[in-house]
Amino acid sequence: MIKKEMIAMLLAGGQGSRLGVLTSKVAKPAVAFGGKYRIIDFPLSNCINSGVDTVGVLTQYQPLRLNTHIGIGIPWDLDRNIGGVTVLPPYEKSAHSEWYTGTANAIYQNIDYIDSFNPDYVLILSGDHIYKMDYEVMLDFHKENNAEVTIAVMPVPMEEAKRFGIMITDENKKITDFEEKPQNPRSNLASMGIYIFNWKTLKSALVTNSEQPSLDFGKHIIPYCHKQGAPLYAYEFNGYWKDVGTLSSYWEANMELINIVPEFNLYEEYWKIYTRSVILPPQYISSESVIEKSIIGEGSEIYGEVYNSVIGCGVTIGKGTVVRDSIIMNETCIGGNCELYKAIVAENVTVGDNVKLGIGEEAPNETDPHIYNNGMVTIGEKSVVPSGVTIGKNSVIFGVTAPEDYENCYLPSGKTLIKAGDES
Repeated sequence: MIKKEMIAMLLAGGQGSRLGVLTSKVAKPAVAFGGKYRIIDFPLSNCINSGVDTVGVLTQYQPLRLNTHIGIGIPWDLDRNIGGVTVLPPYEKSAHSEWYTGTANAIYQNIDYIDSFNPDYVLILSGDHIYKMDYEVMLDFHKENNAEVTIAVMPVPMEEAKRFGIMITDENKKITDFEEKPQNPRSNLASMGIYIFNWKTLKSALVTNSEQPSLDFGKHIIPYCHKQGAPLYAYEFNGYWKDVGTLSSYWEANMELINIVPEFNLYEEYWKIYTRSVILPPQYISSESVIEKSIIGEGSEIYGEVYNSVIGCGVTIGKGTVVRDSIIMNETCIGGNCELYKAIVAENVTVGDNVKLGIGEEAPNETDPHIYNNGMVTIGEKSVVPSGVTIGKNSVIFGVTAPEDYENCYLPSGKTLIKAGDES
């Protein structure tokens, strides 16, 4: 029988609705990041850098691009005869088929997959965080303490603690209590959603609680293990970690990559971030172009000016165009003489000539102010913005739009322009 000491289960089925139109047609872990990567590249790279060579990726929402990107795992050296990477969508069973209804339910539905490797330990990961972590060091901590469950935690400012699941520990980092989003937090150790379980402990907890609706780690499995007296420990992580679950945090994390001394360094030799690379020609930078403090993906052609921005692969930026503080994803074409300020432009978008994005006073977004804010302009993938229009801040565009969609060639701040049929 195959035997693996530890395997990883990577939860990558989430829609990521707080990313708005960026995730209308694609799962959050497959969203482009940092010019050439996708969000899921970070936990997958952590696995192979940590010596974890067996990873089950649980997909559900809009999985096509994620499946294509992962393939058989070659970029991460996860194309193995035994182990490697396996994509695990929900599947039909003989009795009561169901979608994955919660994080732990997704694992419960894949008990047979885990059992086939007979692991001692199971590492549970989320597919939508940007960070570098050596899971082997966390496993050593787990073993040293004879823990049955180890939860990775991160110190957060006390005033932010009420947004997280908070762990209360003794002086040996043993968890004595935990609170989900407490009004008056007793600790600042926030759960990162990264867990190591002894497989026996986890399997027993999953089977016992399997009837719970939307079976979840934070709500059901961890409280159950605690109640049963299983030793729970908190593994403190002090590196860079970013949950890119909102447009603002996604924008910030991209912008932090281009700092002179980036807090999160993509260029470290000993901890590479791997990704599926399409064979593209080199970048072309014209003699009239100006580029300052930016990442430019391969295959891009720059004829205009780019400042403090992250430009993906295969992007064209026309002559006379100025791009500032923006993220432009793969295969997008921006026309000539445009102005872009704090724009997030998704993949395969076409922007005409003489277009201005992010102009004027801010106004709250009319449909989803909690998503589209902080003065950004967001354009969903495969959208078309016609020549000669001006678009305000906190606005969103999705779909193939035409000049008649813009009154007097203008979309004021805070407006939502989604063409019917494009959001589904």
